Amino acid sequence: MRFDLSSLGVFVAALCASLSAAFWIHRLDQPGTAQAAPAVVAAAPVARGSDTQIVKGPDGHYWAEARIDGRAVRVLVDTGASVVALTRDDAARLGLSPKSEDFTARVETASGPVRAAPVTLSVVAVAGAEVRQVQALIVEEGLPYSLLGMSYLGKLSSMEATPSGLTLRP
Repeated sequence: MRFDLSSLGVFVAALCASLSAAFWIHRLDQPGTAQAAPAVVAAAPVARGSDTQIVKGPDGHYWAEARIDGRAVRVLVDTGASVVALTRDDAARLGLSPKSEDFTARVETASGPVRAAPVTLSVVAVAGAEVRQVQALIVEEGLPYSLLGMSYLGKLSSMEATPSGLTLRP
């Protein structure tokens, strides 16, 4: 069996797109949930802290050590993922142990259907860029590493990619 980084990239992109689509479809399909927009009254900033620089890894990807609810987790920064996606092992290190019945989201990946458990993370921080109340999925199996998706990245004021690194601005 041949394996290369290009294939891994395609797999990760497909997995992330599938996970995010399934997560949001599942949430919108919940009975009895109204989809009203809340009034915004002097909202506090969603992200806070200082600018953070992530250096591009030798494999061409942006890898970061995130502090999730106070614990370190190595993540791949993935703008194609709608939500933060955690491996089952990383979730366990964070003290998250979903039961079988918690895996209510079903997502289609290139490898077939995968179950996922929706969770809300209290705090996700990459160096100085901290975001509170971040939606995430714990993927039951098949995810090789955790992904830092748009449920975190989209709450930052901006991101800037250069050939050598990625800057996150709260």
